[in-house]
Amino acid sequence: MSAATTDRHSRRTGILGHVTSSPDRDARVLRLACALLAAFMAGEVVVAILDSSLVLLADAGHMLTDTVALAMAIVALRLARRPAHGRWTFGLARAEVLSAAVNGVTLLVVSAVVLVESLRRLVHPTDVTGGPLVVVAAVGLGVNLVATMLIAKADRRSINIAGAFAHVATDAAAFAATLVAGIVIALTGARRVDPIAALLVVLLMVRSAVTLLRESGKGLVEAAPEHVDLQELRQHLLDTAYVVAVHDLHVWTSGSQLPTVSAHVVIDDECWTRGYSPRVLDELQACLTGHFDVEHSTFQLEPLTHAAHEAGTH
Repeated sequence: MSAATTDRHSRRTGILGHVTSSPDRDARVLRLACALLAAFMAGEVVVAILDSSLVLLADAGHMLTDTVALAMAIVALRLARRPAHGRWTFGLARAEVLSAAVNGVTLLVVSAVVLVESLRRLVHPTDVTGGPLVVVAAVGLGVNLVATMLIAKADRRSINIAGAFAHVATDAAAFAATLVAGIVIALTGARRVDPIAALLVVLLMVRSAVTLLRESGKGLVEAAPEHVDLQELRQHLLDTAYVVAVHDLHVWTSGSQLPTVSAHVVIDDECWTRGYSPRVLDELQACLTGHFDVEHSTFQLEPLTHAAHEAGTH
């Protein structure tokens, strides 16, 4: 698939019926959000160290994964737009799926580290000042809300961008928890509120990580997209004139939103004798383009007698 085809596909109305934004615009949005988060993360680390706050360090760790996630999403966007070349017969569209998978893994790693330290501080609490927590959390919540609104303008049907959005949205929720913890500590002096808030951050990170790994895993093992009804697709193909049967039907995605279909289609013998097979092929591809927004499809047209000596059909 050419770069022009990829760009055209990313701008058109997709399978879910939403009009997507352009890759260039998505990249600009991600770069701006990444710059905001990186600047705030640096300041948060300084305050966390000075105040000995675990929940701020947990948030900073999550912010680091957010920044890395956004940087990876930007790179993945660029790679996914490269045309097919040489051995890369699908281009590098799957870079978006790999980016989402790595984001999920980094979330799990950071959450494991924070979990261990949280449990340790629950047993042996340290002194934490509530004031710095409140200030940093309030600013952090504002920064993350702005970043979340920016990324919300991008094409979140892409699992790559959805992964970046999950990072930032989760961190916004984490800062809300941190803000509450800071207020409680400032009013009551309850030191264990800090690691408890950090545990809430861990839960949010694990939830986002599991979602990302599940969705990216489906792409890596080439599972059929959930929004494609295989039975409906098969029936549409069977309803095409002269089509007798359909088998070895495969639907998968090369990237996060590039559905591909291949199938063996048995057609009536009349098609071969009268030269109708090219017309049938055109109608099959037009069916997928019109009803399922599938631009890339491969069909193997077979006569009725072919099934008798074709092994491994399903």
